[in-house]
Amino acid sequence: MEQKMTFDWHGGVISHSTEIDAGYKNTQNVRRFLLAHCGAQFRFDRALMAWIRDGGAKTMGDVVTEWRRRRSVAQAAGPIP
Repeated sequence: MEQKMTFDWHGGVISHSTEIDAGYKNTQNVRRFLLAHCGAQFRFDRALMAWIRDGGAKTMGDVVTEWRRRRSVAQAAGPIP
C-alpha cells in the first residue's frame, strides 16, 4: 500500500492546486500565499479556520475562493451599527 507524504507547509511551493492534508498548518508560507492571492487585507479568522479543517477535500485555491466569497458577503452586509 502506497502512503502519501504530507505536504511541507513551512517550505513547500504552494499553488492553487495544493491539497490541504491532515498535516495542514497555518505557517508563514501559507500566509504569504494567501496574502499574494487574496490581497493585503487577508486575515485568518476562526470561522475560516474551522472551514479549512472541517475534513472536506480542499485545495489552497478553494481557500482563496472561500475567503473572497466571505469577504464579498461581509462587504455587502455593510458595517455593523
